[in-house]
Amino acid sequence: MQKESYRWFSNRKCKYYPCHKGIEEINCLFCFCPLYWFPDCGGSYVLTEEGVKDCSGCLKPHLPVGYDEILAEISARIKTQSARKGSGQKNNPKTGNENTPADMEH
Repeated sequence: MQKESYRWFSNRKCKYYPCHKGIEEINCLFCFCPLYWFPDCGGSYVLTEEGVKDCSGCLKPHLPVGYDEILAEISARIKTQSARKGSGQKNNPKTGNENTPADMEH
């Protein structure tokens, strides 16, 4: 278990706890992973037949090392986004692609 409370908490009273088998101490801080909406999140996921991410096999948000990895990824994405804004490049929020033809028409 982590000593710094801002990095770790475990909600054993949650009706879904434990949400993953095989982990002794589960970090519930990122119960819903902040990287979920990124197609290239870096986690272990599969796509359902409907095209929805199934992240039940990913343990990254629940392990001690996950806190640092997730914050590093969020920080890197913010820096990349800031650099794009500074260079005048547009980012299409639907796809993540820059300067799509539809964007250039407006």
